[in-house]
Amino acid sequence: MTLSPRQKADCESHDWDFSGLSALFLNCTLKRSPETSHTRGLIDVSRAILEANGVTVEVTRPVDLHLPPGVYPDMTAHGWGTDPWPDLFEKVMAADILVLGTPIWLGEKSSVCQRVIERLYGNSAQLNDRGQYAYYGRVGGCLVTGNEDGIKHCAMGILYALQHLGYTVPPQADAGWIGEAGPGPSYLDEGSGGPKNEFTQRNTTFMTWNLLHAARMLRDQGGIPAHGNQRSAWDAGCHFDHPNPEHR
Repeated sequence: MTLSPRQKADCESHDWDFSGLSALFLNCTLKRSPETSHTRGLIDVSRAILEANGVTVEVTRPVDLHLPPGVYPDMTAHGWGTDPWPDLFEKVMAADILVLGTPIWLGEKSSVCQRVIERLYGNSAQLNDRGQYAYYGRVGGCLVTGNEDGIKHCAMGILYALQHLGYTVPPQADAGWIGEAGPGPSYLDEGSGGPKNEFTQRNTTFMTWNLLHAARMLRDQGGIPAHGNQRSAWDAGCHFDHPNPEHR
């Protein structure tokens, strides 16, 4: 992916140090590798900005992994013979930045994206070493592509889910591209105008920088302050003057 002169200038004209940060893009396309993914085309814009700032980036297609459905950390304990989710979850937890990319189908995020969110939910009760929910201290965003309406609708559901699970969602943490209403070219198709669309490029750039800044701030301060949000303290009875519902 070649960045525009403006995007390159943004990457070269600052004194921030983003080294040590890592990002994971989960491309929730329905297409298995190595098929061309239009969602991957947009992901590559954000990826190029991150890598130009020294961030370690990985892009994975969950559809290649054949994730079983479910809301438990390991579905092999619930009748499934294999479950690659625990290995993918390790990559999720190692990343300061998580971006879910999805196409739009019938106005909704893909079924793969919904499955990923459900599997993320399956680990959401786990705690970090400060007694907070596991995803605290990480930032999340989303990228959406399609040739039908629904970018904001998809982003609404994805970003709600991420923040509910514990991710910090910075300002303008979503971006996307759609063609004209009805059947038509997708993002990477010749003549679509997608890769040169000023609105999409601007929003993708803003999203990426907002994720960068938020991740840097969280990493530097050691995450979200651990006070008033510790599940371990709540379970132990330290309820900040709130009666323990288990002791009614």
